[in-house]
Amino acid sequence: MTPEEYFNRQIQLWGESTQKSLQNKKIAIIGAGGLGSTLAQALGTSGIGEIHMVDFDTVSNHNIHRQIAFTLQDEGKNKAKAVAALIESKNPFVKTVAFDMYFEDFKGMGNSYDLILDATDNLPVRGEIDKYAKETKTPWIYASVEEFNGQVCFFDQANFQVFNISDHKPGGITAPIVMHIGSLQANLALRYLAGLSVMKDKLYYLHFNDEGELITQKFGMPKV
Repeated sequence: MTPEEYFNRQIQLWGESTQKSLQNKKIAIIGAGGLGSTLAQALGTSGIGEIHMVDFDTVSNHNIHRQIAFTLQDEGKNKAKAVAALIESKNPFVKTVAFDMYFEDFKGMGNSYDLILDATDNLPVRGEIDKYAKETKTPWIYASVEEFNGQVCFFDQANFQVFNISDHKPGGITAPIVMHIGSLQANLALRYLAGLSVMKDKLYYLHFNDEGELITQKFGMPKV
């Protein structure tokens, strides 16, 4: 099998030159749970050359209903390692590296990336991702989900610190909203890495109103 065969439908979309350019891209996905599972599967088979997964946690049975990279046989395994193995089982043209550690330890390793994707579940760590991204001049994409709501933002010059950096405990959640927000985040990432236009520093907030209508609101984020 050749890359031209494997990525045929994407090549039809944007041509061989753009597809080949993805092979030179390297990204980090911070968190390998719900959002990380969706991101890994959406981006892991897209042609990106190198994907680093970062997560200290292990798979629990209550994760599996919404963290779609895992099966019952993965219970007890490190999430980053399990997701990395899944990506490579589906795509022979990608290199994955799993980091079984906290972000605090990971950021001291001195790696460089074309893009960082936040798939964590708490604001303090996202605040640290933002500081690290600003220090290394690396763009990053924030996403969060709770209940039937979600939000995504491609951070370039905007200041994430306007969020209330507290250890908020989220409410319940269903798998479809996790996949929906993760897919939007992955779309922004892939467009950016492929050299297509992306709206930066604008927060997309998706939620259902009282009538059950899906609403998308957009907010400009303040610059640093």
